[in-house]
Amino acid sequence: MKKICIYVLSACMLTSCENFLDTENLTKKNSSNFPQTEADIQQSLTAIYAELREATDGEEGQNFYITSELLSDDRFGGGGPDDRRTTAIDYLLKSDDNMFADIWKQNYKGIERANFLLEKIDGTQATDNVKNQARGEACFLRAYYYFQLCQMFGTVPLVTSTKIKNQPRATKEQLYAQIGSDMKTAIECLPKTQYSPSDPSSLGRTNHWVAEGMLARIFLFYTGYYNQESMPLNDGTLTRVDVIKYVDDCVEHSGYGLVDDFRNLWPYANEYTGKDYAYTKDNNLHWIGEEGANIESMFAIKYSTQASWDDASFYRSNRICLFMTPREGADIMTNFPFGLGWGIGTVNSKTYTDWPAGDLRRDASIMNVDKEMPNYVWGNDKQLNETGYWQKKYAAFNCIDADGNSVNFYTQMYPSLSPDYQINNMQDVIVLRFADVLLMQAELKRAAAPLNRVRQRAGLKPVSYTDENLRNERHWELAFEGLRYWDLLRWHIAGEVLQEKQNNVRVKNNLVDQTMDFSKIKARVEATGGLLPLPKTQIDLANGVLKQNPGWDNESLKK
Repeated sequence: MKKICIYVLSACMLTSCENFLDTENLTKKNSSNFPQTEADIQQSLTAIYAELREATDGEEGQNFYITSELLSDDRFGGGGPDDRRTTAIDYLLKSDDNMFADIWKQNYKGIERANFLLEKIDGTQATDNVKNQARGEACFLRAYYYFQLCQMFGTVPLVTSTKIKNQPRATKEQLYAQIGSDMKTAIECLPKTQYSPSDPSSLGRTNHWVAEGMLARIFLFYTGYYNQESMPLNDGTLTRVDVIKYVDDCVEHSGYGLVDDFRNLWPYANEYTGKDYAYTKDNNLHWIGEEGANIESMFAIKYSTQASWDDASFYRSNRICLFMTPREGADIMTNFPFGLGWGIGTVNSKTYTDWPAGDLRRDASIMNVDKEMPNYVWGNDKQLNETGYWQKKYAAFNCIDADGNSVNFYTQMYPSLSPDYQINNMQDVIVLRFADVLLMQAELKRAAAPLNRVRQRAGLKPVSYTDENLRNERHWELAFEGLRYWDLLRWHIAGEVLQEKQNNVRVKNNLVDQTMDFSKIKARVEATGGLLPLPKTQIDLANGVLKQNPGWDNESLKK
């Protein structure tokens, strides 16, 4: 099934209009007459989902996923000499006062669109089933956007209405009560329809099981980071026992499961690249794809063939892969099987060397250039923080076409796709997969069985449940998926791990041998709580109502 882009009518663009001679407006959609029909509801939902995709393309890599990865111990900033924001994030410092402005605006844009639909839905002509489905999806997405904001900034204004007013930050209790209540609404409104690979019609949309899994992630972060036993709701309290019931339900009844071979989850196992990439060919790998057969991908951000520079729709492509691929050299073949990229997020060599022997996920997740890239050229385009290791999960992968050229493999799948390497990556970004749900189940229940189910898939022997075993398993299974830093924060070990694992690591900066200095990162985590600075533009717009987070006065990256 070809990836296409659906036309989106932004709810943010709908405005009330004055009545003219008391006649009904029959030609324009606005907040007085939209949404009305079931088709209108679907269009409004599409607008909310579209912000997931747009929010992965912030200026200079400003997005939740890249920020989460650069903050972790698995990555360095990388990029080139001009990529100051990526370097600043790596050190938990500022490059400028508005480095997270896009993340703030894009998440609130998604929230505003959800608020719009939730206010209008009861007045539509849709059936109760359609209304409930839409309400569940909108509540899920509003909770998702708020959770990202809360992870990054701690507390933020809580806006559940389209009526605009200048609001201070809500308390953590108020925010998580709303997030948890929205997720519960999603669970209650969305039908318990078992996932089936034979029905790809709902790909890229949330469902009952995804809401259960995401509620577990939210609960674990809130109770861990804030040292709480339970999480508030608008009408009560969410306990560990409650969350275990949701997770058990998801594991037992959802229809999701583990793909047989971990390596087949990732696009480097595609048939086009595999013809000339020894790792894929020698291991007989076959990419599971993104069209429904992947029973492990529960919720993913989908991209499209329609990315273009002509209409500013470049965000329809997966720009994360562009950012995370090695910088281009004089000869594109020096990077093969990688395509072209901007070299952000080089892999910490300690992540590779610390990975337990015999775990196939190491070489499935990390490219060791000495082993796999015989033509690799160091220092391409003034590459910084170069270690000789790159992650494989989210990157541009090429293949050799019929003319012997190295081209993005997606261009072979979709011949109409642009040849421009900046906009032709289309890989799904997986937000939640079944392996993560199993590991959350293990953590919540302190049970070895779900943990060992994940280990067995990786060819590893069973272990008993301990916090250390659980934490290690989450690290190796979910590395480079945007979760590691938040795990370290909620376990209250971020400062010590970041300093121990990143300090004094040897790198090349534009071919110059140097060592990484993370001697102050533990102090930065303690000063900031691991949280990030609010954009100054938002503080200024709030006229003193919003205050900056602790630890973010003059802590800037040196020029």
